[in-house]
Formats: sequence, structure tokens, C-alpha cells
Amino acid sequence: MRTVLPESIAPLSRLAKNLRWSWHRPTEQLFADLNPQAWETVHGDPVKLLGSLTREEIQQIADDPDMVRRIEELDADLDHYLGDALWYQQTQSPDGPRSIAYFSAEYGITSVLPQYSGGLGILAGDHLKSASDLGVPVVGVGLFYQHGYFKQSLSRDAWQQETYPVLDPDGMPLTLLREEDGTPARVTLPLPNGRSLSAQIWRADVGRVPLLLLDSDIADNDDHARNVTDRLYGGGGDHRLQQELLLGMGGVRALRVFSRLTGTPDPEVFHCNEGHAGFLGIERIAELMEPVDGTEPMTWEEALTAVRSATVFTTHTPVPAGIDRFERSQIEHFFNAGLAPSVPTANILALGTEDYDGGDRAKFNMAVMGLRLAQRANGVAKLHGKVSRDMFQGLWCGFDNDEVPIGSITNGVHVMTWIDPLVAELALDPQGSDLNRAARWRKVYDADDAQLWAVRRELRARLVRDVRARLRASWKKRGAADAELGWTDTVLDPDVLTIGFARRVPTYKRLTLMLRDPQRLKKILLDPERPVQLVVAGKSHPADEQGKRMIQDLVRFTDDPEVRHRIVFLPNYDIAMARTLFPGCDVWLNNPLRPLEACGTSGMKAALNGGLNLSVLDGWWDEMYDGQNGWAIPTADEGAHPDERDDIEASALYELIENHVAPRFYGEAADGSDPSTDGIPHQWLAMVKHTLATLGPRVSAKRMVEDYVRALYVPAAVSGRRAARDGYTGARTKSRWVGRVRQGWGQVAVEHVDAEGVEQEPQIGDEITVCAYVSLGSLTPEDVEAQVGYGRVSETDHIHERKYAGLTATEDLGGGRYKFCGAITIDRSGPFGYTVRVLPHHPLLADKAELGLVVNA
Repeated sequence: MRTVLPESIAPLSRLAKNLRWSWHRPTEQLFADLNPQAWETVHGDPVKLLGSLTREEIQQIADDPDMVRRIEELDADLDHYLGDALWYQQTQSPDGPRSIAYFSAEYGITSVLPQYSGGLGILAGDHLKSASDLGVPVVGVGLFYQHGYFKQSLSRDAWQQETYPVLDPDGMPLTLLREEDGTPARVTLPLPNGRSLSAQIWRADVGRVPLLLLDSDIADNDDHARNVTDRLYGGGGDHRLQQELLLGMGGVRALRVFSRLTGTPDPEVFHCNEGHAGFLGIERIAELMEPVDGTEPMTWEEALTAVRSATVFTTHTPVPAGIDRFERSQIEHFFNAGLAPSVPTANILALGTEDYDGGDRAKFNMAVMGLRLAQRANGVAKLHGKVSRDMFQGLWCGFDNDEVPIGSITNGVHVMTWIDPLVAELALDPQGSDLNRAARWRKVYDADDAQLWAVRRELRARLVRDVRARLRASWKKRGAADAELGWTDTVLDPDVLTIGFARRVPTYKRLTLMLRDPQRLKKILLDPERPVQLVVAGKSHPADEQGKRMIQDLVRFTDDPEVRHRIVFLPNYDIAMARTLFPGCDVWLNNPLRPLEACGTSGMKAALNGGLNLSVLDGWWDEMYDGQNGWAIPTADEGAHPDERDDIEASALYELIENHVAPRFYGEAADGSDPSTDGIPHQWLAMVKHTLATLGPRVSAKRMVEDYVRALYVPAAVSGRRAARDGYTGARTKSRWVGRVRQGWGQVAVEHVDAEGVEQEPQIGDEITVCAYVSLGSLTPEDVEAQVGYGRVSETDHIHERKYAGLTATEDLGGGRYKFCGAITIDRSGPFGYTVRVLPHHPLLADKAELGLVVNA
């Protein structure tokens, strides 16, 4: 049943359906004011709120002139937001793509649309919100999961339990995409044994960004196909593979339907957020190899070249175990059913093959396919970029780690989603501009310490109230009676240093490192002069028994009557909990195994609210810690035994809390002198202000999206247009060149290297002319780039801190042999060396290592 609103307040429906309300406080407050009690009952869901109102309540709203005026003003504000020229329109040249498709398996936008499990989804949601705020023309693509991700509760013995509530898309901020005749739009994929998989398309409006979610729970499908989109990361084997086929291939088809029905330009750039959506590249290759518009079909090599030129791939995992891998036979089975009949299955299999040292050739690796289908790739922090280059170096043999073509764009978080309004009022200049974001945050330096300290206490007190309510509800689910739960009314204290820890619970994040020495932790929690309290939350994957055991160990510690007023575990961590947890914590703890944290954006959300980070130097913290915005937990030496490593790092954590964090919070000066006399920890608040002013603009997802636009989206659009120009002449020409180079590369060799101008005792500043005699076989000097690499030589005769200079073909020696020469300058003392290498060269290559071909002297 649909609520029919009087014309004067009809805009409420549009305001409820556009998810901008989830980060636009005035709109969210409007819905809360319509009926505060009902707002609490529906857990802050505007669509459900409108559906819960009686006819009399609706009429009362329509008869209230002040409320009608508010609704009209917010509706007009939404119109301006959707239509105004924003950062993208103001700053980008015509090179900017007209449309960008962003594919992700999960999206964390708001708790009322539970289609996320953890950091990957929250990041994807923040990406769309920030793209909307900046005016970047993104279209999101994902799946609609009938059960979302699981809800977590605890048994009496503290074991994680999962439930999967059924979601009703008709009662959510979604609109079904329909054909012109009113029937639901569909996409269909053929499956083995004559079966098929169809999906309808739900549209969510994330501000200016449409998000398309494919849903297989329709009558057209058999029971197995209907359940393909049952649960986020549900099932395994064929079930997961079908989800990823629908996301990638079905997602491209959904985009074509969406463009046809709405007139939205077809995407010029395709961004694959992690390997789950990698099959989008196969679908686009199939479109080019078997076009429906009468254009000339392309060969595999031509289509692959065209598709790669406009594709961006982001890897999020720092460990091979986090990558989806399938049996090659599974891939073969599904593609032989006609998923892409024009595309040779053997070529698809080759894209995902781990044909490098240490790889398993029987597996099909989704990240490897993603990298091979994208001309541009990145990790999600500087350190993670390095880790990713190490992980995938086998795909570019012969190149040093720093030359592997995987860059990095450090993640960010959506400021207006995660910053509390009380902090925003103190820290953010409302007149600030996205053209000078850093200046907006410097307003916090004008805040009075007493005022800032009062805000921090209010946020802490709000968290304490929320924790008490959630803890009581959790214990009731564990089977406790009300008479047993009086103690929950005094859990935590709004005047005690509060440390937060909340994230997914794989083993490498070390949820239980804090329990390494239980007695020392108790001593810290119960310190009579400088007590500490801990709020912990997190979900373990349903199949991760070790992660569940870590949760059980922690909860059993928190159940101890001696400390349960100082440490709590809150089940069912989600966006709604996080919006109170992050602002309420004074310190955010993160202690993963370095370097296994790809980015770790939870600490960024805490920083936006003035929280100080206490973290291992991993992920984003490795590049943004400056000594004044928190504390770095020292790590053990590489090669230490796991038990020894955990002992060392836990001891360092305890020492930091005892001797640095707690004393500073309770007012002790940096030199150890007595606390301030006015009860306000001024040096702590100096760190808070510094954190807000310096980290605020850096951890913003707007900064992240701007980085994507400049470094990846615009170059990909330019490459894609060059490849597609004049009936894909560029792609066809480049693919023929690539084929010719690969075929002839085995004949390329550096035969001999000479140096001229080397004195008996060369000195800094001397110039050396290096000449290399190179056999190119069937290739020409225009097909290659010859380089001299030079730098400091180590004891193992390896050149470090290497620089490169180009060599020019100066003489044709006949028979495919050429002389290349160039000059280098000695720029350092000590052992100095040089070497020569030859690389493919073409104007449409995005990186010198793109083809993975190199010949070294």
C-alpha cells in the first residue's frame, strides 16, 4: 500500500526517495520532526516513516504552514543541488568523461539500505556520495541482495549468531526501472543446461548519482536463479560465480538499458572496484566482437585493446587469500553455455590464469583478470600500492617493484556522513569552497578550548547512552532477564577516556591483541587516577570460525563483573551504530598485522570528529601520521615469531596508553608536569584541533574522488576516445602493433654496451656517453625505447635508487641491428653503475611496463 500525500506536501516523497537525506542534516531533521516517536520506531527510515503515518497525521502536516514551508524550501534546495554547476563542471576541460560507470559488489550508503558488509561497501557508498557532491557524472552498478548482509547477535556463551531478515525493496528508497510500456526492464544471461538468469533493475538515487541494483528474485527465474542475489557474499563455488557474472556482464547490460530509457550518455570510463565485477570487461569485449549496430566486428585483440583503454581497476586486498578465485573448469562450464558466444573461452581463461612463479594454473583469479582488463590500476593507500605491486609483480616480470603499473589513490570518507553536526559547527567554515578545502577546516583553530571540551564530553555522553541501550538489548537476546541487567545502567562514564575499536574481524586485524596480558589490561581499565574505557564492535564472516572465536574470547572478558562497566562489545556493527560511535570516542585503536591493512578508513571517520588515532603504521595512517595527530604503535622486526611479535606489539600498546595517551587526556602536559588547573586538557585539545585542521581535508572522500578524476578517469576517457575514434581505428592499429611486437620480441637483444668519456677517476658532474648495440629483429627503432639505467651500486652488484635516461638510435648497422646512444651525468660519489634495457614504445601505451615486455643488458 502506498501513502498518498496532499499536493502541498507531495515533495516529501521525492525527498524520502533521494538518499541525499542520509547526509543532508536539514532534510533528515525534517523527517525526524514530522513524528519523533515514529521516527525512532522506524530507525530513521523516511520511506517507512511516511508509510507509517495515519491519514489524520498526514493532514495535520499538510495544515501546518511552517512545515509546508520547510518542505518547499528543502525541495527547492534539492533542485539546486541536482542542477547546479559544481566542482566538476567548474574545473574540468572537455577531456572529462561524460559518464563513468562504477561497479562494486556492495554499497554502504545508509543503514536503511543494508547492502554492505564492511569497508569495501562503505568506501563505495562514500565514493558515490562524494561524486554527487562534486558533480562527477558517475553511475553506480551493483546487486540487490534479498537478505542484505547478516544481522549479528550473541548466544549466552558469546558465540556469534547470524540471522538474515528478508528485505522488501518496495518499502525501500528504490524505484523499479521500467520499459516505456510499464513492464519491468530486464537483463538476461544464458546459463548451462539450457537455463537462464534474469534480473530486474532497481534504481536508488544517491544525490545526483543513480545506482542500479540487479535483483534476480523474479518469477521469470527458476528457484536456483531466483536465489543468485540472496545474500551478500553468500554461498560459494557456482553461486558466487553467478553473482559475479550477473554483476559484471549483467551490469553492463543494465547500463545499456538505463541509457536507452533515460537518455543518459553511455559510460566512457568503467571503474571496477575490486575483482568481483571483473566480467564487465568480457561483456564489453563481446559487444565489440559481435556489434548490433552494424559496425564492423572487431577481433579479440582489437576489442581487448579498446576495452582496456577505458577501464580502471582498484584492488583493495593486501593478501592473496582475500581474492576470489574459481576453478578454471567452472569458468569454462559457464562460458561454454553461450554467455559471450563470440569470445573464445580459451582467451577468457587466459586472462585469469596465474601463469607466474608461485601461481596455481588450475585457478582463475578475478584480480589477475581485472588487472589484465584494465589499462590503469591502483591500490587504496601508498603502502598498499607497494604491497599490491609486490603481490602482482609476476604479471610484469623483469620490472622492479616500483615500476609495476599499479599506482595508489588513498581512500577517503564522506565528511558530511561521518562528522557530527556539533563538530562540524566548530570545525567547518560553512562558507568554504571545494576549490580550497583546507581553508574550510582551519576554522577549528578559532574554537575556544572550553567549548571544544564541552562538545567532546557531550558526544561521549551520547555514546554512553547509546551503549547502555544496545548492551541491554544484546544481553536480553542472550537470554538475560530484566532483573539481571540493572548493572547496564552504569556501564561506561562520560568523563572517562574512551577508546574505540570497530571493524570486520578477520584474524589479521587482531581484535584480541588487547587481551594479550589480561591483568595489565584490567589495570589500565580500572586505574583509579586515569581510568580508560573501551567500546568494541565487529562482525566475523559466517564461515570464519577463527574470527568468531576471537569475538567469543573478547566478549567473555567483557562479561567479567570486575571490568564490564569499563569494556563492552556491541553486536551488529552497522552505519547507524557508527554514527554515534565515531564521534563519541576520544581515541581510535587499530592494530592490524602490518602491512595487511589496505587502508582502514574507520580511523579517518574518528579523525573527522576530533578523535586521535592510536594505530600501527599501516594503511592510510602510515602516510598521514605526523606525531601530533595521535600515536604510532611500534611493530616487531620482520621475521619475529607470531607469538613474540604479538607480545611485543601488545606491550607497546599498553605502554602508550598508560604513559602517553591517558596522561595527556587527563591534563598532564607533554613534559609530565601536573594537570591543568581549570580541568581542561589544553594540550590534548591542541592535538584535536591539529587533527581536524590537517587531516580533515586529507581524509575527505572528495579529495579521493578528485584524485580519481585527475589521475585515472580523465586519462582513461582520453585513451578510450583515441581508441574508439573513426570506427575504433586507434584500437585496431594498436592491437596490430601489439601483436607484431609480441611476435618479434623474442629476437630483441642488447648485444653490447660501450661507454665514452669515463676518466680514470671519474668525479661528480662528469658526463658519460653510453652506446648500446641492439638487435631488434623484425622490429624498428620506432617500436622501442632504449634506456640507460644508472645509480648507486650495492655490495651485491645491484643498482639502487635507479634513474633512467633515454638513448637515441644513431646508426643503422644493418640486419636489424642498431646503435643507440645517450649521455648521463654522474650525480653521486661511491660505487656507480649503469645498465641498458629495451622496452616497447607506442603513443597509446599508458605505461612503459604495460605489455610486461623488457629486455635487459
